[in-house]
Amino acid sequence: MEWLRLSNKWMATVASMWIQFSIGSYTFGVYSSVLKSSQGYDQSTLETVAVFRDIGSSAGVLSGLLYTAVTHSNSYSGFCGPWLVHLAGEIQNFLGNFLTWAAVVGLIKRPPVPLMCLFMFFSSHSMPFFNTANIVSGVQNFPDYSGTIVGIMKGCTGISGAILIQAYNTFNKGDPSTFLLMLALWPTFVSLVLMLLVRNYKANTSDDEKYLNGFSALALIIAGYLMIMIILENIFSLPLWARIFSFVLLLLLLASPLGIAIKAQKEDSKRLVETLSFESNTSMENPKSVCSLSDSFVAEDLAYHELPSGEGQVNAALDDTILFDEEGGMNLLQAMCTVNFWLLFIAMVCGMGSTQAVLNNLSQIGQSLNYTTVEVNNFVSLWSIWNCLGRVGVGYLSDYLLHTRGLARPLLMAITLATIGIGNIVIASGFPGTLYVGSIIMGICDGSQWSLMPTITSDLFGVRHMGTIFNTIGIACPLGSYIFSVRVIGYIYDKEACGDDHSCFGARCFMLSFFIMASLAFLGFLFVVALFQRSKSFYMLRRLKHSLKR
Repeated sequence: MEWLRLSNKWMATVASMWIQFSIGSYTFGVYSSVLKSSQGYDQSTLETVAVFRDIGSSAGVLSGLLYTAVTHSNSYSGFCGPWLVHLAGEIQNFLGNFLTWAAVVGLIKRPPVPLMCLFMFFSSHSMPFFNTANIVSGVQNFPDYSGTIVGIMKGCTGISGAILIQAYNTFNKGDPSTFLLMLALWPTFVSLVLMLLVRNYKANTSDDEKYLNGFSALALIIAGYLMIMIILENIFSLPLWARIFSFVLLLLLLASPLGIAIKAQKEDSKRLVETLSFESNTSMENPKSVCSLSDSFVAEDLAYHELPSGEGQVNAALDDTILFDEEGGMNLLQAMCTVNFWLLFIAMVCGMGSTQAVLNNLSQIGQSLNYTTVEVNNFVSLWSIWNCLGRVGVGYLSDYLLHTRGLARPLLMAITLATIGIGNIVIASGFPGTLYVGSIIMGICDGSQWSLMPTITSDLFGVRHMGTIFNTIGIACPLGSYIFSVRVIGYIYDKEACGDDHSCFGARCFMLSFFIMASLAFLGFLFVVALFQRSKSFYMLRRLKHSLKR
């Protein structure tokens, strides 16, 4: 019963998905009101605390360095492993959220604002540790389908907040302090139980794509189910039995990846038995053929890492785009000395900063355009669903286009940034219903960026230091958010506001801000187009090597 073993790449993928489902992203709005009232904060103080949460969720350099230190290479054994990165995330998640909960309910003395900012930082700083361990392990387990696996993991993170909110609404709605305690206990418990299953495996088969697509489809089905439940709960007042029934169905959907993993491992085990049987029969008929057969398997395993002839000419054509043995790759300092790193970083400042600024100001935008509170809450709730669609869908699409057309992933990033510019213009117009369309566009594009950026990082700079490099590029998100939210939107809004409450109504409140962000999104588009031109030959070689393996 080989397929019952827990130590295989399929069970590692399921464990990673379940951990990502439990993280609880985009949930600050659930408990921000009780945090504000219990600590006696004004709005500016609450925004300061929220900024530290944003910084923590994006500052993942330490998680990348730790992952590299404890794994060393794709083949490791012994005490070290990705579980140590999970453990570091668990400790931070529990301490940050538990101490925040203790302050809110009065279990500890009201902390000063800097200390509460530290609690917020720790609680969100755990997320990069979970993300790094699961995403980088996934890329190492499925190197030919890095876009798909990154999209799956990022998609699971995107809908994790909606999953925890469903659990909260089912059993304890109306008590936000309990939600804080849930955030402290649930991700910590799930990761603690599953972290030893997340490991790196070298074995790759031709059927990986089929089962990875199954995981992607399940993530999208779960996202669709959550969207339906959110809409129903905002239209109808569901009784307790209906909420419990819907939550049980959600749990069944969350458990369903296990079925795909069992089926995939059964097929892998069957293929292994057939291979061994064929090798045994061949050895009895012709002993010399065993060596050639073994050599063919070794050659196939190494095909992904070998470079074709003419490497020097290709490197010269690509300037500092280095083709490398993925066992090594570039470290952070080497990557930062390349033009490609800064092209991607600046583009992410323009793109991620724009989408994050829209998310942070969605409530004020809706208020200025006379949307109801229920409508604005729907925008916020459904953002994670559109985000998941972008992460999973574009992750799969980037692999499909690379393997079938040889199209470089930066091309999809360029399309995403151009679409962000269009989304900003749509919202800026202020016509009735444009915020619905604009929020869908921006949510999908936000998810697309978070799926494409880590994948492009692993392609251009290697997998070994991928965690450190993509988390460093991820700093572009809070940096861009600060520039757009504070220096652009906040400044212009205050100029347009009138009255004692400094409120602003009408399309004029945000129109200029969105046109500025649209212009900068198109600037980011130009940077990514440059990256596409520099890397398209590299991606053609990637497609060629993938075709040879198949």
